Amino acid sequence: MELSEQNVKKQRPVHLDLQTIRFPATAIASILHRISGVIMLFAVGILIWLLNTSLSSPQGFAEVQALFDTLLVKFIVWGILTALGYHILAGLRHIVMDTGRWEELESGAASAKAAMVLAIVFSVIVGIWVW
Repeated sequence: MELSEQNVKKQRPVHLDLQTIRFPATAIASILHRISGVIMLFAVGILIWLLNTSLSSPQGFAEVQALFDTLLVKFIVWGILTALGYHILAGLRHIVMDTGRWEELESGAASAKAAMVLAIVFSVIVGIWVW
């Protein structure tokens, strides 16, 4: 038993070069889903701060309104909405997979690619709306 464990350890790569590994569409979709969730976690804090400031007084509302005229804030809002859109699309994909559909390799890859393409389209539409 020990001999086979040593043999397995020798066959494992010592150093994984992540730049040479080609991830399948399903892995990329899953990683992006997690990243978009983390982005939204931080976005909630930003959005609550903006809401609180805007509701604090007429002057606070004017300050937030002026903030939305800056390029940086527009970019941040676009990023938040893009992350939200992708997270929703990927989440719907996962819900469908929970029902037993799109679990095969081919349909899973196709649904992952479709979610990413729809997210890009959504991102462009949101970008046009924000700017």
